[in-house]
Amino acid sequence: MKRRQMIFGIGVVAILVALFTWNFSRGRQSTSTTSQSQSTTSSQTATASTSLQTDRDLSGDNDVLVVYFSRTEGVWDGPLEIGHTKLIADYITNATNADQYEIIPAVAYPKEYEATANQAREEQEADARPAIANELPDISGYEIIFIGAPVWWSEYPMIVRTFLDAEAEKLANKTLVPFTTHLGSGLGNTQRQLESQFPNATVLDGFTVRGEDKTVQNAESDITAWLNKIGVRK
Repeated sequence: MKRRQMIFGIGVVAILVALFTWNFSRGRQSTSTTSQSQSTTSSQTATASTSLQTDRDLSGDNDVLVVYFSRTEGVWDGPLEIGHTKLIADYITNATNADQYEIIPAVAYPKEYEATANQAREEQEADARPAIANELPDISGYEIIFIGAPVWWSEYPMIVRTFLDAEAEKLANKTLVPFTTHLGSGLGNTQRQLESQFPNATVLDGFTVRGEDKTVQNAESDITAWLNKIGVRK
């Protein structure tokens, strides 16, 4: 009798141990599945967030346009990954939710700084209007147009003058805002050029920064302060 009771007791213990082991195993599988699910969800969320940031379109749907000419080669501290003037143009575009148009020359300027400087002087002396490769934008719907470039021999590069002449009729009554990068000449004559060529336009005070990587990359706070001062913000 005692032997049967002992066998019965051992059997009950064995069954209890088996049940505990089975439940513990299921619990671990459930935890693992939940963890994997949470990890996958977090990964998807992170990917979506990264995608939103990466795919962010600089184009806006308001009445501001940023026009710029910029170079990565033929600059004194080049070649650059991103041109100095483009960096400033991007800061302005982000801050104002503007549309953006880059002036691209039909014939590329030289890759060497001195050769570029010499060509810029020759174009200026000849009052040249170098051709623009890309189609001009329809600026009729914009009220405020920023116009940026490096200062060459105290002036806008002549290819920017090509744009100004081609769009002269539509620019005549706009609000125009110059911005430049430079090696010591500030805005040069760019603001006076706009005021002289477009006497009926409103020309706001421009922004200028020395064309050096560190200076340009740290210019965002100055640009924000300037935009607040002239009253152009998104």
